[in-house]
Amino acid sequence: MKTVLKSLALGTALVAASSAVHADGHGDLNYVLVSHAPDSDSWWNTIKNGIALAGEQMGVEVEYRNPPTGDLADMARIIEQAAASGPDGIITTLSDFDVLRGPIEDAVASGVDVIIMNSGTPEQAREVGALMYVGQPEYDAGLAAGQRAAGDGIASFLCVNHYISSPSSTERCQGFADGLGVELGNQMIDSGQDPAEIKNRVLAYLNANPETDAILTLGPTSADPTLLALDENGMAGDIYFGTFDLGENIVEGIKAGTIQWGIDQQPFLQAYLPVVVLANYHRYGVLPGNNINSGPGFVTVDGLTLVEEYAGEYR
Repeated sequence: MKTVLKSLALGTALVAASSAVHADGHGDLNYVLVSHAPDSDSWWNTIKNGIALAGEQMGVEVEYRNPPTGDLADMARIIEQAAASGPDGIITTLSDFDVLRGPIEDAVASGVDVIIMNSGTPEQAREVGALMYVGQPEYDAGLAAGQRAAGDGIASFLCVNHYISSPSSTERCQGFADGLGVELGNQMIDSGQDPAEIKNRVLAYLNANPETDAILTLGPTSADPTLLALDENGMAGDIYFGTFDLGENIVEGIKAGTIQWGIDQQPFLQAYLPVVVLANYHRYGVLPGNNINSGPGFVTVDGLTLVEEYAGEYR
């Protein structure tokens, strides 16, 4: 967190100077952020808000691009197209190292500066030649969540994976299992992304495995239908429920005691900081010496004041 605050302070201190450079006609910088998210995933609205604010403050242009259905092969093509358009920098997720490594390395080789955000690891970011990594190492976050749940007496769980084609999503579930000290096995389900289907699959799993201690969801896409499932089968508030990420319904679930905690990876920072870093790097040659971990942070009912106010916008 200290590293995050230091980097944010650096960006804030240089905003006025950067904007002045832009006003003088010497700051025409443009960046592209490429995510793996489908259009249907509302969690990424916070990412869009982050780059919009950073772009405005730093006086740079930032474009958001993504594969409409979340197809990673499509994302690889988008990275190739973005690099071919000649931006000053690309900010991208690394949700599947094998699929995305080539296009990212090609972008770096062509002279485009790259920052990896949200998914992937600092080690993978270095391997593809990126300047740095800003995000939450997913396995580590899952591990921390599992260790927390183990301390609360949890021994079995259901991980509702709504994006199973992304290895980083599976890392969350695997980390949780390892934190509990149990095998993942069939405790992870491929729920798909259709809300009705997610609800039905959660109900079917809990009906077949009534002794399940806990549920782990990986974001609003799977958390929201799971809340409906628990309301329907009468288990809301009776089964231990943790989730990655935040959203309006997740915050309400935490307030109601239906959800014990949400893992906040601070997506606003994941989007905002890379734009600030790139702008200052291109204008002044300054670059933070370390990668920035934006999470995990656990949000419980005791810390909801600002989260509730800005959920879905900046939190």
